[in-house]
Amino acid sequence: MAVFAYVARDGVGREVRGTTEAESQEALVRRLRERGLFASAITRQGARGRGNFLASLGWVSMRDLAVFGRQFSTLLAAGVSLVRALSVMEKQTASGKLKYILRDLQAEVEGGSSLSRAMRNHPRVFSRLAIGLVYAGEVGGVMEEVWNRLAGFLEKDVDLRRKLKGSLTYPILVVVIAISICCGLVVFILPRFVALFKDFGVAAMPRPTQMLMNLSNFLLGRTHGVPNILAVIIGIVVFLTIYRAAIRTKIGSRIRDIIMLYMPVFGKLAQKVAIARFARTFSTLLESGVPILQAMETVAGTVGNQVMSDAVMRARASIREGDEIAPPLEASGFFPPMVTHMVGVGEETGALASMLDRVAEFYEKDVDVALEGLTSALEPVLIVCLGGMVGFIVISMYLPLIAIIQSVMSQAGG
Repeated sequence: MAVFAYVARDGVGREVRGTTEAESQEALVRRLRERGLFASAITRQGARGRGNFLASLGWVSMRDLAVFGRQFSTLLAAGVSLVRALSVMEKQTASGKLKYILRDLQAEVEGGSSLSRAMRNHPRVFSRLAIGLVYAGEVGGVMEEVWNRLAGFLEKDVDLRRKLKGSLTYPILVVVIAISICCGLVVFILPRFVALFKDFGVAAMPRPTQMLMNLSNFLLGRTHGVPNILAVIIGIVVFLTIYRAAIRTKIGSRIRDIIMLYMPVFGKLAQKVAIARFARTFSTLLESGVPILQAMETVAGTVGNQVMSDAVMRARASIREGDEIAPPLEASGFFPPMVTHMVGVGEETGALASMLDRVAEFYEKDVDVALEGLTSALEPVLIVCLGGMVGFIVISMYLPLIAIIQSVMSQAGG
């Protein structure tokens, strides 16, 4: 999106200036009219716009957002005005992208826009959950409490993501090292051994050695002038690119999520992560005063799995028709009876938010235990697999040498 500086007047003729992002000049005019402002001058940013453009290329981590939310809540609780709090946070944050966004939010709020509406201009940074919570805080007059809850939610989400990444880092590293070692042995070491064996007069190689020779010849060979190993690398890159493009589509992401839920071991873990996120998000929204229908729509967009998101939307439709939440969740087959039972009890007693809090705490701890168990189980399995692969290659390279030694010994004995 482009960056525009604008000059506008409100209903009483007061001049309002600001800088904001917009898809086009016409889109900015429409947005200003929605706020009751009439643009008198709009200019695309020049030299300053170049700086904004460079800043807009960055990214904002969830940890940066969590720190911002906690500090922003403290400023608001201390009685600092919204605009001044945004200004202070803009000067304090070290993230260039976040500085750029906070300047835009400040300009929008100074121009008469609400903070939640200004946040909608940055959907890649502020999720529907954040926007919904801030809107509820604006309506209820509890902005500092809402930002404090949002910061707590983001901190727990960051912690969960960190644990997931930490648990997957070691297995991925081992797999990469194993593949690299095997490729190095097959491509660079094996051909020298084969040449040495041929000099000793070995005509027929053992079957394991022949298999590795065929693989080595393929990787070192050329097809239509292109090295096969380069073609394999290009093929992997193309496949990953197509995969990333496919999962961005609705059908592709749904297929990916279905496969993920039914995968051995990892499917249960993905289900537990999604349930923990569902319960924590839903609870946070309800505790902040967001209406239940709006809360469920937001939860469906943040649960992180299309299949389970559809179940949440069916539950939302059930509530709108006057029914209960639990039956559609249970019918989906992806929410365990314990979860649906606690949701049902929460509806009956009017303590749905507290029940969801308990569900979130239980599943977050369950995810921790599952990750520890998975990591403990994967480490020896991967080590054995790595040793087996390297051992197979080494044995395959030495089998012809053993045959040569046996041949020499038999000739000497004869």
